[in-house]
Amino acid sequence: MKGKIIKGIAGFYYVNTETSGIYECKAKGIFRNRKIKPLVGDIVEIDILNETEKEGTIVEISERKNELVRPAVANIDQALLIFAAARPKPDFHLLDRFLVQMKYQQIPAAVCFNKVDLIGEKEREELELIYRDCGFPVLFTSTLEHTGMEDLLSLLRGKTSVASGPSGVGKSSIVNFLQKEIEMETGEISRKIKRGKNTTRHSQLISIEEDAYLMDTPGFASLEMLGLCAADLWMYYEEFLPYEALCRFQGCSHIHEPDCGIKQALLEGSIHSKRYDSYVSIYNELKEHEKFEWRKP
Repeated sequence: MKGKIIKGIAGFYYVNTETSGIYECKAKGIFRNRKIKPLVGDIVEIDILNETEKEGTIVEISERKNELVRPAVANIDQALLIFAAARPKPDFHLLDRFLVQMKYQQIPAAVCFNKVDLIGEKEREELELIYRDCGFPVLFTSTLEHTGMEDLLSLLRGKTSVASGPSGVGKSSIVNFLQKEIEMETGEISRKIKRGKNTTRHSQLISIEEDAYLMDTPGFASLEMLGLCAADLWMYYEEFLPYEALCRFQGCSHIHEPDCGIKQALLEGSIHSKRYDSYVSIYNELKEHEKFEWRKP
């Protein structure tokens, strides 16, 4: 029987099948021997051990179309990056790290600023200005006032999305709001997954509509930049692209060199200073990492 892993915890995997509901499964030992770990989002084949208790064994994992390391999920159509508009203030550096990493991994992404009921029109306009040309959709939501939730649902329809972001931004509140109208196997979900409305501790896949899934992942405050090269970083800032050809020097870092098209665009206001600042910070971090790797014996 084929299904999708919707949650994994302590060596147990909860597999949702189209016709028979959710099965609690262990993975066959051969995966451990091959150093393959099943991930939330995996399409798997299971053998049924106990139909009454809904227990089974994962015997095959289908080829993944993509895979994220953190959060550890597979087969994603898009990433929903949720940050608070206030309380806490948005961490633009962390958000830009997310956006760069998603673009590097060729995973479509969207930015969601939640808790917009806590800011005024001026603050909202500033957020819109910062990310106006970033190349990603930007949404504004409030679960308290139900603002922007229909736009968010439209974005999620027909896709498997991963919701990521730091703790305290209202991510779980958004997930709970989106699924509150769903008539699904609530008793079975509760019994098998034991999902409450507390802070998320494990990645899990939630059905919000018949053709839409949302992966709710634990909040975190850092993100390792995997595989990126400092010299290529500018390519992952959409608003930098029109100006790079105007640089005087080939291989310009867009930080120290004179006659830099990107720095000139910054001075003219075509690139927002917060986006440029995050670029410089990430660039320096990547350069330091490259020096460390080069020094290794």
